[in-house]
Amino acid sequence: MLTFFGALIVLVLGYWLYGRLTEKVFGPDERLTPAIKINDGVDCMPIKTWKAILIQLLNIAGTGPIFGALMGACFGPVVFLWIVFGAILGGAVHDYMSGMISERNNGASIAELSGIYLGKPALYVMRAFSVVLLLLTGTVFVTSPAALISNLTPDALGNTFWIVVILIYYVLATLLPIDKVIGRLYPVFGVILIVMAISVAGGFLFIQGYHVPELSLQNLHPENLPVWPFMFVTVACGAISGFHATQSPMMAKCITSEKEGRKVFYGAMIIESVIALIWAAAGVAFYGGTQMLNEALTSLGQSGTVYEISKDMLGAVGGVLAIVGVVVCPITSGDTAFRSARLILAEWTRLDQTKIRNRLILTIPLLGISAVLTQLDFNVLWRYFSWSNQTLAMISLWVASVYLRNSGKKPGHILITLLPAAFMTAVSVTYILMAPEGFRLSAAIAYPAGIIAAAALLAIYLVKMKKRNA
Repeated sequence: MLTFFGALIVLVLGYWLYGRLTEKVFGPDERLTPAIKINDGVDCMPIKTWKAILIQLLNIAGTGPIFGALMGACFGPVVFLWIVFGAILGGAVHDYMSGMISERNNGASIAELSGIYLGKPALYVMRAFSVVLLLLTGTVFVTSPAALISNLTPDALGNTFWIVVILIYYVLATLLPIDKVIGRLYPVFGVILIVMAISVAGGFLFIQGYHVPELSLQNLHPENLPVWPFMFVTVACGAISGFHATQSPMMAKCITSEKEGRKVFYGAMIIESVIALIWAAAGVAFYGGTQMLNEALTSLGQSGTVYEISKDMLGAVGGVLAIVGVVVCPITSGDTAFRSARLILAEWTRLDQTKIRNRLILTIPLLGISAVLTQLDFNVLWRYFSWSNQTLAMISLWVASVYLRNSGKKPGHILITLLPAAFMTAVSVTYILMAPEGFRLSAAIAYPAGIIAAAALLAIYLVKMKKRNA
């Protein structure tokens, strides 16, 4: 238990100390935010800070810090290190920078920001890449909650029924002004999510018989998957996730002061990491080790494993409460995934989004494609989503590094985004070269290739920075 409590303490200290450093490097000021300056009554409008924090948390959380953390826990307690330090040094910095840079560009999407700071080719690539990632994300966040809800309802209300219900809700949440559904429901859902996490933590901390293992660097994965790079892709949303770069611009349009950014963007990521930490600990505590946890994930699937842990650890009432929280997570990220896709397509097509007709033109095809994708195998979708996620995180961190360079920041300050950018480049390249859904190359080829790719991008960046300063 000492490792678990120590990890919680480090996350809190990371918010107060490294979060302040990140804020200082960026340098928030008193300029008008898009919520005040634009205020279009649909996507740009003022939202109170406490609501913005809860909305941002629900936007970014999804099933990632739950499913990803459970799968990551199969590697053993080493996953705690990635969740904690990945979030503090990478994920929360990534979310803060993507949100604040968007805010300074009138709430522009990560695709538009890539075009501004990395050039036109990056703009076109990122538009397509972002929309595909958001479609995958939205689809994953249709199928996983539908599977969980179907476990709680009569057989007549099966998986297909709940997929249709969730898609109908997504149509409304994607089309309506942000204060109509998201602004009203998400604060309530946020409370449910937090209560869920506390309930599960209470289950393994105070119920006799559960044991959370202490820190070990040993790889305990039953299938001998290597920690590098597989663990760093498996646990995405709980540590660092490119999906968040597609979500942060949503709240960048709604914060009323730049000085709220650390609470909204950095803070929400730290809360999500606490949720991931709880579920990673719950998985190994409930099943007594990585072997049984991996077997449960294989036989029951992610949704079934969550259902079993919640129901058996907390009883019928507590289990339902925990499962409601787990259902809320993906649904409240799925709708904002489609909303973000709509906004990226709107930037691309220049369709005025204050008109409901234009919103329908973009929304209906997106949800139609997603309905088709729900028929694919969830595990295949998840693997491609996970790699796309980390690749987008890599790109977002390079965007932030160029932004800081162009803003005249000191080289030492730019390291706050430059080092995680290089790290995530090595992770993403190595993974796709080795993974079954990638090129299936040996570690002897993939490992050096990932390091070389990261070193090459770092060298290009440093050369351009030197030319700029000359």
